[in-house]
Amino acid sequence: MTDQKQDDSRVSSEHVDEVEPIKKEETNINLSMTDDEYDATEKKVVRKLDFTLLPMVWLLYFFNYLDRNNIAQARLSSFEEDLGLKGNQFNVAVSILNVGYMIMQLPSNMLLTRTRPSIYIPVWTALWSIVSAATAGASKYSHLIVIRFFLGAMFMLSCWYPHKELALRTAILYSGVLLATAFSGLIAAGVLSGLEGARGMAGWQWLFIIEGTGSFCAALLAFFILPDFLRQKTGVMKWLLSDDEQKVAVERINRDRVSLPDADHGVMAGLKMAIKDLRTWVFVVMLTANHSAYGFNSFFPTIVKGFNLGNTTLTLILTAPPYLIATATAFATAWSSDRRKNRGYHIAVPQAVACVGFVISVATLNNAARYAAAFLYIFGCFSSNAMVFSWASSTLNQTPEKRACATAIINLLSQLGNIWSPYFFPAADGPRLQKANKKLRESEESVNLFTL
Repeated sequence: MTDQKQDDSRVSSEHVDEVEPIKKEETNINLSMTDDEYDATEKKVVRKLDFTLLPMVWLLYFFNYLDRNNIAQARLSSFEEDLGLKGNQFNVAVSILNVGYMIMQLPSNMLLTRTRPSIYIPVWTALWSIVSAATAGASKYSHLIVIRFFLGAMFMLSCWYPHKELALRTAILYSGVLLATAFSGLIAAGVLSGLEGARGMAGWQWLFIIEGTGSFCAALLAFFILPDFLRQKTGVMKWLLSDDEQKVAVERINRDRVSLPDADHGVMAGLKMAIKDLRTWVFVVMLTANHSAYGFNSFFPTIVKGFNLGNTTLTLILTAPPYLIATATAFATAWSSDRRKNRGYHIAVPQAVACVGFVISVATLNNAARYAAAFLYIFGCFSSNAMVFSWASSTLNQTPEKRACATAIINLLSQLGNIWSPYFFPAADGPRLQKANKKLRESEESVNLFTL
C-alpha cells in the first residue's frame, strides 16, 4: 500500500508522512504570521481539540460499544431462556445489528458532510440509546431481531487532525471499544448479581436499561461539546477557537492533503473518486478480514465461561483484564506508529501476535493457557484495527467528500466480517471452538498478506 504525493509519484507505506504539503500560497487562507507564531498557534489548536472533540467522540464511542456488547453479557443470564432462543438464533441476533449498520453507513456519512455534526450525531446517538434500552422490553425472538436491526465518528476526527497526529488519536478513540468491552463485563457482573428480580425484571433487562440511559446522557452532553466541521463557525468552535486559530486549523489540514483537485468537490464527485481509488478496496479487504478475526468479541463471555474458572460473576470479571491490557498496548502501538511514521509493520506485527493466540487456543486443553492466549489475540486484533482506520483516513483524503465516502465504503463493506463471523461460533463447537479459532487465525493471516 502506498501514499500518493501531489505529483502522483508514490512513496512506501513505511513512510506515510513523507507527503509534499500544499504551499501556503495555494490555499485561500491568509496567514499573516511567522513560522514560530504558526507553530505556537497550531499547538493551541491541537490542545483545544484534544480537550473537546476527542473526549466527546470517545465518550460516544464508549457508550455505543457498551450498548453493542451488552447482549454478550446478557447471554450468561436468563436472556436466551426468557426469549426462547434456540439453535443459532443468538448468532443471528448478534449478526443482524451489523446489517442495519451496514445499510445506513454510506448515506449517513454522505449526509454528514451537508449537516452540522454537533446536532446530527447527538440526535442519532439519543435515538440509538432509546432503541437499545427498549431491548429490555423484548419478549420473544422476533422482537429482539427488529430492535437489533434498528440499532461517523472516525470521519470527524480526520477532518480536524492531520495524518501525522491521527494514529494516536484513532487509538485513543478506539480505546473506547476496548474499555467499553472491559467495563461491560464489570458492569454486568454487578447488575446481573445485584438487580436480578428487582421490580419483577430480570438482571439482563436492567442491564439494557442502565446502559441505554448512559448513552442518552452522553448524547445530551454532545449537543454542547461536539464541534462542527472546519470553516463552520458553529457549535463549540464559535467560542473555542479565535480567528487565527480557525485559520491555522484549516491550513494544517490543507497542507496535509495528498492532493486537492480543482474539479467539483460535491458528494457524488467524492463518491466517484473513492470508488475509483484501488486503495479503497485494499482497505476494505483488510478491515473485513480483521473484523472477521475479532468476531470472538460478542462471544467472549461465553468463551471465558468455557474455561471453567469460576461462577458467572467471576467469569464476567475475568472478561475485563485482556481488554484493559489491550488498551495499553494499542496506545503503545499507535505512539510507535506516529513516532516512526510507519503503518504497515505496526499492523503486521500485532496480527502475527493474534495468530499465535489463536494457535494456542486450538493446540491446548489447558484452560489457563487458553485464557492467557486471549490476551494475545485481543491485543493483536484491536491494535491493528485502529492502525488500518487511521491509515485509510489519511491516505484517501484528497477532498472532504472523498474522505467521507471512502470512510463510509470501508466501514460499510467491512461490516460483512461482523455479519458472518457470529456464525463461526455454533453451540455444537463449544467449549473449545476449534473451528472458530482456525477461521479467526486465517482471517488475520489475510490481513497480513494485504498489509505487506
